[in-house]
Amino acid sequence: MLEITRVAKAFHAGTPNEVRPLQGVSLTIPDRSFTIVIGTNGCGKTSLLNAVAGTFFVDDGSIHLDGHDITRWPEHRRAALIGRVFQNPFSGTAPTMTIAENFSLAVRRGLGRGLGPSLHRSLLVELTDRVRSLNMGLENRLQHAIGSLSGGQRQALTLLMATWRRPALLLLDEHTAALDPKSADLVIQLTDALIRREGLTTLMVTHAMPQAVHLGDRLVMMHRGRIVHDVSGAEKQRLRPGDLLDRFEDLRRQELLDPSAAALLQAAYV
Repeated sequence: MLEITRVAKAFHAGTPNEVRPLQGVSLTIPDRSFTIVIGTNGCGKTSLLNAVAGTFFVDDGSIHLDGHDITRWPEHRRAALIGRVFQNPFSGTAPTMTIAENFSLAVRRGLGRGLGPSLHRSLLVELTDRVRSLNMGLENRLQHAIGSLSGGQRQALTLLMATWRRPALLLLDEHTAALDPKSADLVIQLTDALIRREGLTTLMVTHAMPQAVHLGDRLVMMHRGRIVHDVSGAEKQRLRPGDLLDRFEDLRRQELLDPSAAALLQAAYV
C-alpha cells in the first residue's frame, strides 16, 4: 500500500520564480490497485511521481510504502521497493551495454553492486523466456547493445526490467508518450497484461485520454498541485474521453471566474 499524506513541495521558495507543484496532496493506493493520474501541464502529476520515487525530498507531509516510512529515504534506497519506467525510452538503461547486461543491473536493483554474479546461466535462461513472451524476437538479440533497439522495443524491455523483482510499487511516467502510435499501443497492451497478471500496485501518469479511461481501476485528476477529482469503481468504468475533456473545460472556466462564483460552480459538480 502507498500512503501519501499532505505532501507539499516548493521550488525556489521565497523568490519571484517560486513554483509549488504539490500543495497538500493526500492519496492512498491499496495493494494491487492500478491508479491513473491525469492533468494539464504543470499540474503536479510528474512531481507526485518524483516525490514518491525520491527524486527530491518533500517539504511537508509523509510517504509510506509497504509498511515503511520512506519520506526521508534517498532514491537509491527506495529503488528496492519501486520500479519505474520513464517517458523517454532511452532513460533508465545503459545504451552501450547489452540487453543481458542491462537486465543484470535490474536484477540487483536496490542491492549491492557488481555485474559478475548476476550474469549466470540460470538468469540467462529465465531472461530468454521472459523476453520471448514479448513476441518481438528479442530473445535472439540478448548480446546486442540495448541502444540499438527501437523506442518501442526498448520501452517493452524497460517495463520487464522495472518489474523483474516484483516491486511494491510500479511508477509509469507517460511511458508511451514518445512512441509512435503502433509502438505505444503495443507497450500499453504489454503494460496492462503484466500489471493484471502480476497484481502490481501501479501509479501511472498519462496525457492520453483513451488510456486514462480504459486502463486501471481508479482515476485521479490533478490541477495546480492538488487532487480535484478521484474516481473509481463503477463510475470509473463508465468514463469516456469526452467526460474527462468536459472536466478539464470546467476547470478552465472556473479560473476565469471570481473566487465566489468558482466555488458555486465547483459545488455543482461535487
